[in-house]
Amino acid sequence: MNTLIAISGLGVIVMLAEMMNARKAIVPVTILGLLGILGFNISEYNALGVYFNNMMFVDRFSVAFSSLFIVIAIFLIAMGGEFYKDKMSRISDFVSIKVFMLAGGVAMVSFGNLAMFFLGIEVLSISLYVLAASNRLNLKSNEAGMKYFLMGAFASGIILFGIALIYGATGSFDIQTIYQTVHTMNYPQWYNIGLVFLLIGMLFKVAAAPFHFWSPDVYEGAPALTTATMSTLAKVVSLATLFKLISLLVPFQTYNFQIVLVVVAIASMFIGNIMALRQNNVKRMLAFSGISHAGFMLMTLLITNFSANILLYYAVAYAVAGLSMFAVILYVMHGKDNETIDNFNGFGKTNPLMGIVVTASLLSMAGIPVFSGFFAKFFLLNQVMSSGWVILVIAAVLASVISVGYYFKIILAMYTKNADGEKLPAMPIVYQVLALLGLLLNIALGLYPKVILNLI
Repeated sequence: MNTLIAISGLGVIVMLAEMMNARKAIVPVTILGLLGILGFNISEYNALGVYFNNMMFVDRFSVAFSSLFIVIAIFLIAMGGEFYKDKMSRISDFVSIKVFMLAGGVAMVSFGNLAMFFLGIEVLSISLYVLAASNRLNLKSNEAGMKYFLMGAFASGIILFGIALIYGATGSFDIQTIYQTVHTMNYPQWYNIGLVFLLIGMLFKVAAAPFHFWSPDVYEGAPALTTATMSTLAKVVSLATLFKLISLLVPFQTYNFQIVLVVVAIASMFIGNIMALRQNNVKRMLAFSGISHAGFMLMTLLITNFSANILLYYAVAYAVAGLSMFAVILYVMHGKDNETIDNFNGFGKTNPLMGIVVTASLLSMAGIPVFSGFFAKFFLLNQVMSSGWVILVIAAVLASVISVGYYFKIILAMYTKNADGEKLPAMPIVYQVLALLGLLLNIALGLYPKVILNLI
């Protein structure tokens, strides 16, 4: 709870900095503030418990994922200092929105009451609606914001209706009360209907099939840094929240419920990867890639033991690869009218170091050793196999093989083709540092996975 208060306070400080005309200090002060909050949040491992009449429930799960969210936010805000340098008059708006979005994400994994959960998801969603449409002179950005807002509003309504049914069946919004009710006594059938509505709404938020249709258009139309935010922070928050909801609200997983999860996971993996093969726009390709990774992470809901650890490790590996990839994308695509793979032609020859970063990120997403993405998939599929879902493991392996096809389209463009058009200017130091840091974390987490696996 104290972490949530500190993050909200930092957002207010960012807005006050604008009033005091201290725009240049906003990004560094915010990063330092988030680093301090990260240390404070980690210290809460020694102060686990419930706060404010069970509105907030702090456990190892919420502390670990909140720490991950803060680290991702630090990366995104650091990129924002360079990305928004031509819009310094609005830098406080962009940074404060991301800070408040982080607060919503922390609330979504620390809730002890469904009212707090819904408040967190709305704070996160509204922030993303604004960021998606933030380039107001760009028609695609306006379209992305409108599409995301309309479909997100329907999803929020479905979630709210599910919460209402759960409340009607149990007489409480409190998670502990609901948990005790559904595990110790009979409950009305509309409780299960409420769970279905809640699941549908959250599957939209994570962009899992068949609720993924908004994702490619919004990713393509939104500003590149907003796409990075949705691809990393928003997706990881939504998946962690879905995991917590299912683990607490589903009294026992019936075979039919598991079959639904299996179908959604397989559909997400295959639709995401097959559709990504057809894309030439990099952001649209990564949108479909994100859909496939959502399918992989949904498999953690079928694992009987240690699934929270594996979800955290997979989320960290996915986020690290995505952030380092986007650090390069922001540089390569800056000022370009299109965001196609052709922009990477010859990039590995003209900028070898950043070419290695892109290659490592893509290989990690594809699940190639020695990167953390390989070990994330290995640990995940090993546990899924132990849980008896052999067909799901086979589908995941086939989906990973398909993904190599489109990830290598960018790699081949970097090393087998010659650069087109004008030579790129020097890469900003911030992007270089963040990209290299992501590369080092990618390799280090692959070599020392227990650092993450032992957090929960």
